[in-house]
Amino acid sequence: MGIYTRTGDEGQTSVIGGRVSKDDDRVEAYGTIDELNSFVGQAISFAEGEKFADIRTQLEEIQQELFDCGSDLAFVKISESKYKVKDELAERLEGWIDACQEENPKVERFIIPGGSTLSSTLHVCRTVCRRAERRAVTLGKHTDINPAVRRYLNRLSDYFFAVARTANVRQGVPDVEYVRSKKVFRK
Repeated sequence: MGIYTRTGDEGQTSVIGGRVSKDDDRVEAYGTIDELNSFVGQAISFAEGEKFADIRTQLEEIQQELFDCGSDLAFVKISESKYKVKDELAERLEGWIDACQEENPKVERFIIPGGSTLSSTLHVCRTVCRRAERRAVTLGKHTDINPAVRRYLNRLSDYFFAVARTANVRQGVPDVEYVRSKKVFRK
């Protein structure tokens, strides 16, 4: 099979169950997830060495799950029993977040994306994930979607924040704080 089909030359694309405009909310949602997946792949390439083996493994699993998210959003009509993304995935992310938080120093000020290359890339993942979540919310306003995808993306952006900080910790690089802020996070 060739890589090009010419079927999208007029601005339409196929989704599971029909054809839609390439700027359809559904395409925007799963397209943003695809973009996120590319940045996750980039983050994996920066997670070198044994000290990042667990993070690499987690990110590789997340890449598979992002394909599942995109698949669930690509269906024009699907029965709930066929959804791939389940709430257990968000719950598992919470465990990973908690493990990162045990390693991370307490947050007192807002964190500006930066520090190490890996951390910066994970912050890009976080912000693209937030956009993917917004696109899923928009799609869900006028059509039924798998609500577990929305919850997963919400939790995933939290994971990216926590793991970006962990990447800095493991490299001995301090987080970049927003210094014009008062201490806003207190226990």
